[in-house]
Amino acid sequence: MTVALMWEARAAEGRGEELLAWARAQELAGEPLRRETFRAPGDRVLVITWWDAPYDAELPELPEPAGELVTRAVHRWRFESVAAEQGPVRNAEQGPVRNKAP
Repeated sequence: MTVALMWEARAAEGRGEELLAWARAQELAGEPLRRETFRAPGDRVLVITWWDAPYDAELPELPEPAGELVTRAVHRWRFESVAAEQGPVRNAEQGPVRNKAP
């Protein structure tokens, strides 16, 4: 099973680049399958890590940054991957799948 951990923080006014650099420099106690870092307006930083583990496994997470670097507590979410649903698969050239009228 693949588990994705999401970590999101909002930087204090004018400290977005500093928060981004801080998040990118954080090392984890294990090696995830994948790690991506994102930024958004409002000086928000998002880090997603993917792990090959059960949903309730104890996994390393990014810590809380120093209080003066952020405007609020870090938000954290955990998701598990789900199998693709059965049904028609379409590519962009074929257009969207539409429900048939009853």
